[in-house]
Amino acid sequence: MTMIFVNLPTSDLDKAKAFYTALGCQINPLFTDRNAASVVWSDQVHFMVLTRDYFTTFTDKAIVDPRDNAQAIIALTRDSREHVDSTLVAGIAAGGSEPREAQDYGFMYSRTLEDLDGNILEFLYMEPQAADEGPEAYMGENG
Repeated sequence: MTMIFVNLPTSDLDKAKAFYTALGCQINPLFTDRNAASVVWSDQVHFMVLTRDYFTTFTDKAIVDPRDNAQAIIALTRDSREHVDSTLVAGIAAGGSEPREAQDYGFMYSRTLEDLDGNILEFLYMEPQAADEGPEAYMGENG
């Protein structure tokens, strides 16, 4: 089994923890301290939200300000279009922002959320047939 750990810098660890728990995540106290928080999305997907100072100990490269520069877009699936929408509503209520309109491709629906630090999260729902057979198969049958 492969697990993913995404490391994100934050300027306010307590606010970041509150933001991600508002989205439905759990904080794993075994890997959380004054420098970092382990944000659990699922058994296989975790974010490590790190203070900016602590984040710099993992790389010699400059740390960009995600409010001004995009380095990555982290896309996570949801169970339905409604789940995408409810995730965005929770994120905006917790202080996040939606920098662009929802994208509806018929076979896939997505919305973009920026966290309090400007890190870009994309939440999407893809029709199961499109995921299994490709978008053309789904669009061919469902127009």
